[in-house]
Amino acid sequence: AGPGSYTVGTMSDRFDCYYCRENLQGKKYVQKEGRHCCVKCFDKICANTCIECKKPIGADSKELHFKNRYWHDSCFRCFKCSTSLVNEPFMLRENNKVWCSNCTAVEDAPRCKGCFKPIIAGDQNVEYKKTVWHKDCFTCSQCKKVIGSGSFFPKGDEFYCVSCHEHKFAKTCAKCKNPITSGGLTYQEQPWHSECFICSNCKKPLGGKRFTPVEDEFYCVECYKECVAKKCAGCKNPITAGFGRGTSVVNYEDQSWHDYCFKCTKCARGLANKRFVCHNGKIYCADCPKRL
Repeated sequence: AGPGSYTVGTMSDRFDCYYCRENLQGKKYVQKEGRHCCVKCFDKICANTCIECKKPIGADSKELHFKNRYWHDSCFRCFKCSTSLVNEPFMLRENNKVWCSNCTAVEDAPRCKGCFKPIIAGDQNVEYKKTVWHKDCFTCSQCKKVIGSGSFFPKGDEFYCVSCHEHKFAKTCAKCKNPITSGGLTYQEQPWHSECFICSNCKKPLGGKRFTPVEDEFYCVECYKECVAKKCAGCKNPITAGFGRGTSVVNYEDQSWHDYCFKCTKCARGLANKRFVCHNGKIYCADCPKRL
């Protein structure tokens, strides 16, 4: 802003007021645009109007002007904080209001999505998809703890820390009941950690391998044969349905046989689904006991 475009002095020569023709010699006068006039006529006819208080800027007042706008020096203050802007940097903003540089910086700063206050230079902040927060305002939607610059998961307009996202959205392991954050597998439509889906005997992982479920336990092929499967009374090998030649089992009293091992002790005739005789703990066809 610059000073007024006129001068004020005391007339030493003989001049008359341009407007009222009063003799100005020895009197205070104002010269503007080459014309001399008395103070009264200046205030009434020539004075500019202050854009802030809307009153004339008289000859006895200090005037500042900027881009064809005029202020009393006492009216040239920041619209926001009222600091005098005489000899200070300023910005002319909407509605012809002047702002100091500090208030301008705050007003033009981006607004925090959390507290809606400005984020000014030097503030730590977090930006995500053209939205910005103060670092301490970027919090978990679930536990309300500050996420800051840590890892997070967006869900619509909400944000979750890693722990809350795991408990709220991650699948839960059917065995340990803890969240499955990566990997895992599915068995009978239930999710499992890979490290939880293991053989109940040797504890080796069963993912991608053949196994046998027994009630709520799982066994690899070797452990099922060794620890779980019944032993054939004929060949003494484990009866493992699906792993060996046959899938049928013959049970009699407390003993079990592969269907192909259930045969006559004397003539070796297969007896599965046929009449048989048990004599002295051995199995015979209906005819062979007669020949003993």
